[in-house]
Amino acid sequence: MSKWTQEAMEKRLVRYADLKGLRNAFIDARTPGSDRKENFTIIGPGVSENPAQVVHIPEAHGFNFGAARQPFGCTNSQHSHLTAETFLVHTGKWRFVFGANKDEGYLDVEPGDVASVPTHMFRGFEKRDEGTGFLAVVLGHDDPGKVVWAPSVFKMAEDFGLKLLKGGKLIDTTLGETVPEGAEMEQPPDAAKLKELATPPMSELSKYALKAAAMTGNPNSPLAGPGVEEDAVIGDIDSRDGFKAGPIIGHWDHGFALRRLKLETGASIPMHSRAEQEVIFMQSGTLEFSWDGGRLVMGAGDTLTVPVGLMHAYRNPASADAIAFVVRGASAPAAPAFAERRVAAE
Repeated sequence: MSKWTQEAMEKRLVRYADLKGLRNAFIDARTPGSDRKENFTIIGPGVSENPAQVVHIPEAHGFNFGAARQPFGCTNSQHSHLTAETFLVHTGKWRFVFGANKDEGYLDVEPGDVASVPTHMFRGFEKRDEGTGFLAVVLGHDDPGKVVWAPSVFKMAEDFGLKLLKGGKLIDTTLGETVPEGAEMEQPPDAAKLKELATPPMSELSKYALKAAAMTGNPNSPLAGPGVEEDAVIGDIDSRDGFKAGPIIGHWDHGFALRRLKLETGASIPMHSRAEQEVIFMQSGTLEFSWDGGRLVMGAGDTLTVPVGLMHAYRNPASADAIAFVVRGASAPAAPAFAERRVAAE
């Protein structure tokens, strides 16, 4: 009997309604404009500076998967990452702003778009339309390290009672917390560090964003079939499952490949397994995931991590297209292994 029972697989599914967020995950949590954002750590430790952050699935995947939820006008302050940071726009209109002082360019994105920001440069983002928006975020590697904040963030944070220790632990003095004796404080980046974190020209940065309308099916995908398409989104190198590098190719290492999967009403993908981690994030619609031990029905905003080697199938049981983003845990994913040999579509 397979260990992947219905109960075991349900623990690998994080539904949007069950997400547990944190409003004070970072040093900028109380600065005006940033005090209403929620941070979610769905898979892996993430980069939160607050030990109270809930990690839904701690299992190492080779990458982290998290999210941010923000209302209109809410901002995420300027910071730099050591590993890849890729945004999947679920809901809302957003602007990514670049440079330590927010004055070195920007990119605007909408639902269904993807933007990947290079390592070692300052970026922030703000919610630009009415209502609350949700961004799913893929971070490279099991340990994505801690963020480097722009100098202005440190001053603003201190004004509101927050301090950051070396190693990335947040101290909230308004709650009576104190800096431990002998602890070192994190310092703002100096001139030399700021030079290292220079912003690439916008002509380069614009290549790292892909609009939903520009995503097209790859006929060479082994998953492609009647009513089913798999679109390339991020691929640093050619893969072993019929995808060439691109359309987003980083000058830095992502460490994962990103695809978009689209199933029309009634369409299905037969039983198959993957040799690498596979995380499914539902952008819209309904998707039935089945395996020998049961089935799960996923809706918009849900996240599922599929065990490596598990034979599984997909079907769209609803009247609208099922659209999902798929993070594959290798730069060059292998071809899927089907339970039965597929006959090529005519």
